[in-house]
Amino acid sequence: MRYRVLFLLVVIMAILSCQHNNELTGPSPNVIIIFMDDLGYADVGCYGHPTIETPNIDRLAREGQQWTSFYTASSVCSPSRGALLTGRYPIRIGLAGDHQRVFFPNSIGGLPTEEITIAEILKEQGYSTGIIGKWHLGHLLRYLPTEQGFDYYYGIPYSNDMDGVKWSLETLLTDTPDINMWNVPLMENEEIIERPADQFTITKRYTKKAMEFITKHREDPFFLYMPHSMVHTPLFASEEFQETSRRGQFGDVMAEVDWSVGQIMNTLEELDIDDNTLIVFTSDNGPWLLMREDGGSAGLLKDGKGTTWEGGMRVPGVFHMPGTVQPGIIHDMGSTLDLMPTIASLTGAQLPDDRILDGFDLMPVLTERQDSPRNHFFYYRKTEIYAARLNEYKAHFITETAYTLEKTRDDLESPLLFQIEEDPGEHFDRSSRYPDIVSEIGDLVEQHQKTVVIKDAEMDRY
Repeated sequence: MRYRVLFLLVVIMAILSCQHNNELTGPSPNVIIIFMDDLGYADVGCYGHPTIETPNIDRLAREGQQWTSFYTASSVCSPSRGALLTGRYPIRIGLAGDHQRVFFPNSIGGLPTEEITIAEILKEQGYSTGIIGKWHLGHLLRYLPTEQGFDYYYGIPYSNDMDGVKWSLETLLTDTPDINMWNVPLMENEEIIERPADQFTITKRYTKKAMEFITKHREDPFFLYMPHSMVHTPLFASEEFQETSRRGQFGDVMAEVDWSVGQIMNTLEELDIDDNTLIVFTSDNGPWLLMREDGGSAGLLKDGKGTTWEGGMRVPGVFHMPGTVQPGIIHDMGSTLDLMPTIASLTGAQLPDDRILDGFDLMPVLTERQDSPRNHFFYYRKTEIYAARLNEYKAHFITETAYTLEKTRDDLESPLLFQIEEDPGEHFDRSSRYPDIVSEIGDLVEQHQKTVVIKDAEMDRY
């Protein structure tokens, strides 16, 4: 009798142990990355815009973490997208050249297939993977998302202003939007299903496809990468969002994107998987200031898209996963480069060990509000480091604006130094006061450059 009782106790303990382990591990977490195009640091309500209303994005930030020093790895489209997906600076992956900075319809290159993406490491974990939106990492068959770890692709292969038919900057900014001014294709997997793409309804259709993807894979772990076409110029919004915002056409487009975020959140909640889904909301680079009121704003940050000033590369960064991400405003540094190691840590996926990764695991910050492991960042433009940040200081070695016919490059004889937390607008040079810090940042750059082997530029192939 005593042995029978003992046996029953052992069985009960084993069952409880299994249940406890299942509770600890649970189902594999889902991941959604919402990646905006040309969204400036100050183009979201929670980042301080006075007339753009984004209640759903604001809710993500309020219930999750809002990062105030979050950086994209490039100030233009293609290299920033490749860096996000691989966790590597663009110069390491063939996406930094001396001529073209992004891919065009006549480009014959793309993200090298030997690079390993977030989608590929998650597929190894049994994830279903999808991209809905703008790819811009090579439009030829061998470079499409289906060759880079994605099971499903729906979207446009490059920027929405490419394949221009009859337009100039002036008509772009003054004429009524017309989809026939561009011959941009809409693709599903490897087939063109519409050309030109009806961009008035494209955000709505992206959202519908995203909801379908989530619903289809609700029982399985999934990775959804959602790089919106908007708010890249030309701006298009569905009829019900037109002329609804005090911010004008740009605000209308942002209202529809915010609606899209709300639809994604509602779908997750209805399927009861919101607590098991990490949502990341960020942007590929800063605002395209050339586009005047049709472009965004970096707020108090200097300059915008195309530059290595803060306005070009510091972007909104929001993380949301109820019960896992501890809410708060995070002033430490983070980057899109950190998404791959962070997602690997969250999901148990294996990072590649045969190459240098430039990202850090942010899970301790997300789950416990620990200090960020990232204390430095390199601001690349093409193949050169124009600036570098170490803790609260940023040194500029080369300065240059963008999207102008005038020569603005300045190879500085003496670097500029800004205390970037006290002076985020980069107004007050402190290099003469802190020469040791300038030297320390210079040494950091030198050590980093020793690890870099420059690959042939894929964007320069055409």
